[in-house]
Amino acid sequence: MEEFLRIQIEKIVKLTDEEFSFALSHFKFKTLKKHQYLVQAGEPAPNDHFVAQGLLRSFYIDDQGKTHIMQFAMEDWWISDPQAYFNRTNAILNIDCLEDTQVFTISIDNREKLCADLQKMEYFFMKKSNSGYIALQRRILSLMSQKAEERFTQFVTLYPSLLQRLPKALIASYLGISRETLSRMPIS
Repeated sequence: MEEFLRIQIEKIVKLTDEEFSFALSHFKFKTLKKHQYLVQAGEPAPNDHFVAQGLLRSFYIDDQGKTHIMQFAMEDWWISDPQAYFNRTNAILNIDCLEDTQVFTISIDNREKLCADLQKMEYFFMKKSNSGYIALQRRILSLMSQKAEERFTQFVTLYPSLLQRLPKALIASYLGISRETLSRMPIS
């Protein structure tokens, strides 16, 4: 699994063996079972998580008890409650495992130390954060301006493998549509 993390990092920055060993020393490896929570609302969320294997979702439960899916994360993706992570506050999001999962976690303190001591990793995290901001902007604009079928087409285009791994009810929730509306859409 360590090699999987190295490949992810080296898509952006090249590291010597010594630099990778140093970077790796700032991470912890964690194994979780399907349905297990990685983060729960109201609890501290001091870690960012790189998915080595498995599938997770982050979601928010509003005052009426409705679940709003914020993000899915599969292999090679990162997931956290950014507000809780960066502000060192309790989580407002829940993150649970939709499959058995393995993640590398990094605390905010270890991330700051790593970035201070190895500038390549600071650049790596900046590029990953920027990609996340762009994806979030695309998602918000999609929810604000696209019809259900357009959101579904965009989802299938961007994340074709998730179509096979997720129940339709979760895809519908993520897209902000009913399960019935989703079932009427052509799946190619």
